[in-house]
Amino acid sequence: MEIKIFGPGCARCHELEKRVRHAVDELGVAAEIEKISDLKDMAASGIMNTPGLAIDGRVKSSGRIPSLDEIKKWIRGET
Repeated sequence: MEIKIFGPGCARCHELEKRVRHAVDELGVAAEIEKISDLKDMAASGIMNTPGLAIDGRVKSSGRIPSLDEIKKWIRGET
């Protein structure tokens, strides 16, 4: 599984990364977590507001910090 976190490195971006890592650990899944801070890469991925989150190439959220439960659902492929 490939998870990308988009953002310039602000506190909200760090909080999203923390939640993503927590969800991955709790679910026990193998995932490659990558942080993207380049504005061109963000725009190319469809992220216009940060923080952003994409799982396996699909943008799941942009401009907000999703809850831990939301992140777990997305990792499990439920939505």
